[in-house]
Amino acid sequence: MNKTLQLVFKNQEGKTVTLSLNDPIEPIDSGQVQEVMDTIIARDVFTSTGGSLVEKVTARLVAREVTEIF
Repeated sequence: MNKTLQLVFKNQEGKTVTLSLNDPIEPIDSGQVQEVMDTIIARDVFTSTGGSLVEKVTARLVAREVTEIF
């Protein structure tokens, strides 16, 4: 099963921007994730076509299972 940690932000234009991290280390500490997201915003680590990331929206762990049928 593939797992991805998605960090979702709003940019200066109010559009949603998602950063995806493959194979995160578990268990995931929500407080630590929030701190990292705050740091990304405060230090302007990433920009998007709609400008800098300005607000945290959510963080989620997505699990995906692929079953080959032939």
